[in-house]
Amino acid sequence: MEQYELFDVIASLKSPAEVERFFRDLCTRSELEAMAHRWEVAQLLAEGLPYLEVAKRAHASTTTVTRVAQWLRNGEGGYELALRRRKR
Repeated sequence: MEQYELFDVIASLKSPAEVERFFRDLCTRSELEAMAHRWEVAQLLAEGLPYLEVAKRAHASTTTVTRVAQWLRNGEGGYELALRRRKR
């Protein structure tokens, strides 16, 4: 499947600089901003902040906060893994 090939390519990149170059070529600026925004929401939710506070701090809609929270609780564990690794 095409998405698994993409995941393999991303996993093969060796530094944050390589990842940045690849994603800047792959995504539009608004796509990158949207992903960064969701990541910010995930980090604030992981701190245990209430949804309205997360929305206020991240300048996000409550819909975005709710969606990210749902993926944090019921997703594939990707946010949790990244959050744990980010703490190191």
